[in-house]
Amino acid sequence: MLLYIIRHGEPDYASDSLTGNGVRQAAALAERFSSHGLEEIYVSPLGRAVQTARPTCDRLGLPYRIEEWMSEDLFWNELSAVDGNGERQWSFGCQNTMLLGEENPDLNAWHTYPAFSSCKAAEKGYRRIADCSDAFLAGLGYKRDGRLYRTAAPNNRRIAAFCHHGVGTAWLSHLLSIPPNIFWSGFDIAHSSVTILEFKNNPDGQTAPQCVCLSDISHIYKNNLPINAVIGFQEGRRQDP
Repeated sequence: MLLYIIRHGEPDYASDSLTGNGVRQAAALAERFSSHGLEEIYVSPLGRAVQTARPTCDRLGLPYRIEEWMSEDLFWNELSAVDGNGERQWSFGCQNTMLLGEENPDLNAWHTYPAFSSCKAAEKGYRRIADCSDAFLAGLGYKRDGRLYRTAAPNNRRIAAFCHHGVGTAWLSHLLSIPPNIFWSGFDIAHSSVTILEFKNNPDGQTAPQCVCLSDISHIYKNNLPINAVIGFQEGRRQDP
């Protein structure tokens, strides 16, 4: 199975929709996926994610299925914090060196690091996404077993999930068994980017997802869209509504 995790296009957070650039990014995604297809499309209930997914659904003639747990709003409440300027921002949007902690940190205690000290429920929010991810993958035929997955119903489907920055990066850290603060310090995903994980159907019935593509924006280059609209955390940070 191939799992495509797609961040929504450039957003207008105030109206929960896409900017003009975001609309063009969504169209470029639809063109990209028309070349090799998808079997199923899942979407966060928020408008900017639905608006990003809709052109691909229309192009492929597929419905989209809403997954409430992919919404960024709950995660925002759990993992955002007020910065020194009095603005609420993602806690992991701080200088990335602050996420690495001590020289020999307890990786299970990432939520106790100073970067997360003023969050409402950082560990709870991450655990919620991990649990929802496990249930979602089990429904697709891959049941979590420690850091591995048992292939209860092996398949070769192409599954797409249109979601968000915060949820997407937390989800990827869980899928790849990388502590979230380590993932956030070293990796990021751009607007409308495509990340692909492969679940190989091994003979022994066990698998672990491999990231074969992270934050790919080749559709942006192909369509000559502005790169500054997709790359850089500052363009991706949201303000408290």
